[in-house]
Order: sequence, then structure tokens, then C-alpha cells
Amino acid sequence: MIPKTLPEQEEHLFKVLSGRRFLQMEGLSNEVPFFICPYPAEEAVGIEAMRASLVKQLGNRGVRVVEINLYDLSVALLRERGIWDDVLAAEPGIGKDELKELLQGVLDPETHLIPKIGALLAGQEFDVLFLSGVGEVYPYIRSHNVLNNLRSTAKEKPTVMFFPGKYTQSLDTG
Repeated sequence: MIPKTLPEQEEHLFKVLSGRRFLQMEGLSNEVPFFICPYPAEEAVGIEAMRASLVKQLGNRGVRVVEINLYDLSVALLRERGIWDDVLAAEPGIGKDELKELLQGVLDPETHLIPKIGALLAGQEFDVLFLSGVGEVYPYIRSHNVLNNLRSTAKEKPTVMFFPGKYTQSLDTG
């Protein structure tokens, strides 16, 4: 049975994420330990609260969670590179396609996001990685590009991506 309410989803996720099988990545058949937690976009505020509660509950159980919000990370990268103010100033005067192209170039997962995530993870002991902020960076950053590139950096521990919308996978289209 699929949990329907947020409290049911939280209880289900807690049971799964705190379980030995999940934490030890058993039964993956050499697959990368990436898991998608899709949710209706209109439930984003509730999911945010649920995620914070999960981190606390898991921590009480001794499960260390590192949270990375892709939006916050993107803003931090733009600030580090000294172009945040330039992007904000340019945004009202350029079209959506131009802004998308600009941001995709300066926030490319392979060359910018993943090395930063790797650096963040290198300095921490953790059991599970939570990725959030996926909806906030769409369409500039595509979640499948992040996950494809994250394979080189975060395959030793399970990763849970909180995904607003329906996440489908097909053998034909990926």
C-alpha cells in the first residue's frame, strides 16, 4: 500500500531509511544507490517540514544525514564566482531562453555542481545524502543530469532525491 498522507509518508520513509538493508545498500545488484522520493509539487511546504522531521528522527536513531539543497548550492556557487549580482541585474532584461542558457553554463553539473557536492561530502561523516531544491532549479538544472554526474562522487552511501512531480523511468527514454 502506498502511503497517502504526509504523516503516513513520513512514517514509511523513516522505516525504510533507518533500516539496516537500506543503510547497507543490500539488494542493489551493483546499482548506484540513488532513490527518488516523488511528491506532488503543491505539497512542497509539507514535504519540507517532513524532511526536517525525518532528519531529526534519523539523527535520534544514529543515522547521520547530510542535506544539500540544489537551489542554495547554486546561489552559493554564483556568489563564490562573483556573478550572483550580475545574474540578478541581467535577469529582467533577457529572455527566459537566454537566462536558461546562461545558468546552465555557469551551473553545469559535471564541471561545477558535482565538484562542489564532492567537496561538501568529503569533510563529513554521513550515512544518507538528501538532495532537495530540485523544483527551484528547474529547468536550469535537470535532476537526471545531477544524478548521472553524481555517480562519480556519491556512490558509497545512499542518496535520496526529493522530487516535486512525477518521476518516471523508461528503458526506451531513460
